[in-house]
Amino acid sequence: MNKIIYLDAAASYQKSESVIQTEIDFLTQNYANAGRGICARAVAVDDMVARSRARVAGFMNARIDQIVFTAGTTDAMNMVANMIPMSARTKLLVSDIDHHSARLPFEQKVLARAGVINVCALDDNLNIDYKNIPYADVFVITAMSNVLGMPQNVADIIKAARDKNPNVITVVDAAQYVVHEKIDVRAWDCDFVCWSGHKIGADTGVGVLYVKNPDRFQPVKFGGGMVNKITENKIIWNNPPDVFEAGTLPLTQIAGLAQAIDELNQNRPNMGLIKYAYDELQKIPCVKILSQREACVLTFVVDGMHVLDFGALMGARNVCLRVGNMCASWIFKLMNRDGAIRMSIGAYNTIDDVKYFIKAVKEIVK
Repeated sequence: MNKIIYLDAAASYQKSESVIQTEIDFLTQNYANAGRGICARAVAVDDMVARSRARVAGFMNARIDQIVFTAGTTDAMNMVANMIPMSARTKLLVSDIDHHSARLPFEQKVLARAGVINVCALDDNLNIDYKNIPYADVFVITAMSNVLGMPQNVADIIKAARDKNPNVITVVDAAQYVVHEKIDVRAWDCDFVCWSGHKIGADTGVGVLYVKNPDRFQPVKFGGGMVNKITENKIIWNNPPDVFEAGTLPLTQIAGLAQAIDELNQNRPNMGLIKYAYDELQKIPCVKILSQREACVLTFVVDGMHVLDFGALMGARNVCLRVGNMCASWIFKLMNRDGAIRMSIGAYNTIDDVKYFIKAVKEIVK
């Protein structure tokens, strides 16, 4: 069987044997529901969830009660959009580097209530221009574009927004950022942060929502596990974070999440591989690189070739890439393009993978 060269970590990171084994062990030896039993196994699952939550909190420099488990970034962003009170006078600030999951939930809220949407300026390198942040009531900040792969200066962006409005609510999409850069929610001084476990080598179906002031917001999902008591005239909610986690949690995925965090801290992707590929692609006249050499992804187009055709030809050579508009329509509209080709790496990728990728590109475009 031919080897698959997987260069699409930005879409979803491959899972290590230890993450997979951690989930298998949980399913086969330790499985029970959480928060719903007092037998030894159920208590052990509660302890596992608590340990994983503490691991996430430490990973982000947060408190345990500020960490909410979700189904992923998209789920978390939709939750936040419904948690924040918005009216016709709400000024929502977004940017053209936003992923659909970051921006659309808020746009829909504003459109439904006739709010105002503003798009903040980008600088010459298509990064958020933190020196020209307008007034906003709610500011959605993409910490790293999934197309251009440059980490944004989140702390300075939020500081600039608070200089205009000390009460601005800041929502950070860290789905791409989390695998490459350390998240420090205290240094950022943000109100919300969202990211997905599968972006760092955990499973799909689990995400993290950081809430700076969890007592300030009301739940938007309702069901089991979030209620302390129901009386004739009143519902008393559980304390955060339980109040935001209605229903059964993605327990198997949570078991693997802590293991994935530990591995990420020990071994992040080698960005030298991206720089090597950048330098090699620059030598090919018909290849137009859209991302910067220092970026965490390599995004490009090929003159005279549709990105889907290129992706299919690379796939036939057992190379997995992302092609299309990558659920980031606004940045491609700004660049006057329909889509692009993206190469991204995980800690498991090697220089041989990248050399094979370059060889395949040359074969296709010759």
